[in-house]
Amino acid sequence: MDINLKKIGPGLLFAGAAIGVSHLVQSTRAGADFGWGLLWALFLSNLFKYPFFQFGSRYALATHRSLLDGYADLGKGYLWLYFILSLGTMFTIQTAVTIVTASLASILFGINTSLVIWSIVITLFCLALLWKGSYVFLDKIIKGIIIILTLSTIAAVLIAGGQNTSTIPLTQIFPNSSSFLFLAAFMGWMPAPLDISVWQSLWMVEKNKAKNISLKEGLFDFNVGYFVTFFLGVCFMGLGTYVMFGTGTSFSNSGSVFAKQLIDLYTSALGDAVYIFIVIAAFTTMFSTTLTTLDASPRAMEKASQLLLPKLPQLNFRFWIVILSLGTIGVFSFLRNEMGTLVQIATILSFLTAPFYAFLNYRLVTSKHMPLSFQPSKGLKGLSILGLIFLIVFAVSFVFMVI
Repeated sequence: MDINLKKIGPGLLFAGAAIGVSHLVQSTRAGADFGWGLLWALFLSNLFKYPFFQFGSRYALATHRSLLDGYADLGKGYLWLYFILSLGTMFTIQTAVTIVTASLASILFGINTSLVIWSIVITLFCLALLWKGSYVFLDKIIKGIIIILTLSTIAAVLIAGGQNTSTIPLTQIFPNSSSFLFLAAFMGWMPAPLDISVWQSLWMVEKNKAKNISLKEGLFDFNVGYFVTFFLGVCFMGLGTYVMFGTGTSFSNSGSVFAKQLIDLYTSALGDAVYIFIVIAAFTTMFSTTLTTLDASPRAMEKASQLLLPKLPQLNFRFWIVILSLGTIGVFSFLRNEMGTLVQIATILSFLTAPFYAFLNYRLVTSKHMPLSFQPSKGLKGLSILGLIFLIVFAVSFVFMVI
């Protein structure tokens, strides 16, 4: 396959946004509580969400427009619904990832100051990096972050697997009603919330401005990023399984306590020699997510505002990134000790809204608004139908079990 590696970028940005709470917190916790028992959920979530994420790149490559433009073509009502859902969830999502990042930063740098201060510092630092709204800068920095993340995580898993002497069964488990809430949260952000497909399309449009990307090159780029997210999801579940499974440890909802528990549990089992691998893997994971989400949400809100409210040009990238930064600082100033609750709320909301985004993306790429030569194959369409059924069944099941 003749692929220009310089054209790889949006797929790794997808990985940077996806590999965060879903992997470090949820995958590790899944391994700690169930061993390899939820490997089926990780696999099926990645498999059945794949088409809908891929459609973001596919549509952008075919039309040089974002999914938001496509939603507007299908009907402004869809775009308004996206706008409202995003406005209602982006602060919670950004706060959830920033709190975890701040907790790990305090451990990595050895400065045990207030998490509020750490969160403000990280938010403002990311804001400064992204202020110009330059895709090129984000494209370059995320490649280095993903390389560090992958290598440090693989090193940690190999050490953990090599030192673990107990037999861990591969028996798959379907959680009972009391654990179904966690299953919903786990699958909601595994490998990522489906609205990230919108971000993926925006990044691909930006990349296409600098490089003329073919469909083959664009899909290769996406597949690389998607495989990395799946692979590292398995790795973090493995870390939780090898180090935490069977210890009976319960995790705190406080961000600082959770981060210390996570690092201490690893080092107590693997030794102080692996401390730096664990901390770097954990912090790099969360910093990449914090940075990419702080870029992507304002980028998406700017585009949605342009399409819905063209008479308000001041609702641009800088406006939304400031609003998101201030809102995030406000939320974690009051809820900094409820990290677990924030993560659960954000992930469950993503779980429940997944069928909406899946349906919308499928309808768009199979409609008259998509060039016929770029439309998905029959096999991919079939997988999409199965994926949509899968997401709807689990969302309805969750609602009934909660009620």
